[in-house]
Amino acid sequence: MKKIAVIGGNGQLGMCLRKIAPDFEKKYEFIFTDSQTLDITDKDQIDDFFYDNKPDFCINASAYTAVDLAEQEQEKAFSVNAEAVGNLAEVCKEYKTTFIHVSTDYVFDGETNLDYSEDDFTNPIGVYGASKREGEELALENNPKTVILRTSWLYSEFNKNFVKTMLNLFSQKDELGIVADQFGQPTNANDLAEAIMKIVESESKTYGIFHFSNYPETTWFEFAKKIAEFAESKLKLNALTTEQYPTPAKRPKRSTMNLEKIEKTYKIEPKHWENSLKEAIEILKN
Repeated sequence: MKKIAVIGGNGQLGMCLRKIAPDFEKKYEFIFTDSQTLDITDKDQIDDFFYDNKPDFCINASAYTAVDLAEQEQEKAFSVNAEAVGNLAEVCKEYKTTFIHVSTDYVFDGETNLDYSEDDFTNPIGVYGASKREGEELALENNPKTVILRTSWLYSEFNKNFVKTMLNLFSQKDELGIVADQFGQPTNANDLAEAIMKIVESESKTYGIFHFSNYPETTWFEFAKKIAEFAESKLKLNALTTEQYPTPAKRPKRSTMNLEKIEKTYKIEPKHWENSLKEAIEILKN
């Protein structure tokens, strides 16, 4: 039986992979780690883990994702999102382990009206995006047999995310202001987990960078409106500009990604974000 190591097993994506792991238990043994059982910033711990487990696949679902805090904690962000990723890729190469790493749309600056392809120039405008871009570069440099999945605006029924934050605020506030001039693609982490398992299961692997998200693009404001609609909330939502809602880290204005490559290569068909959102809110209601 082949082994799949999931790094960051208690994170949002890791929890979604835990959820579907029983569907694959006849074919794969899953090994879930978290920061307590495996510190990926410690090269010796990574080496020991691979020596003990020798996984066939390594899914890196861990990351430093505090976008604003990263502006102050640059060293920590780069340690987790870059250096550790390079070390994971290197040890995967040594053990002939397929490395699947999750990255972000924040590697782009958002200064375009076109959808970003995998080959487009990256130009992150914050520490978080810069650390994730360096992680991509180190992964491919240390192990060409790496699959990198850039995703965006991730949410699920697990852990902290925009959808759960909105649902909590709906019961606490009379009205909310939401940024309406930043465009992107909300992505249900359950859909990303399923896409990853399709890549794991594919008979022939194509390596490199792929974009995966739900579609089409929307704004945070329209996303929040749809959350309110599905949650049957009557809360008043007000559209704000980025200037009216300043944050320590700049966000890309439009980081919409082209999804054709993953559709053609792995026959993965992304879902409409509204359909995936509705599924998530139904789960959160129950």
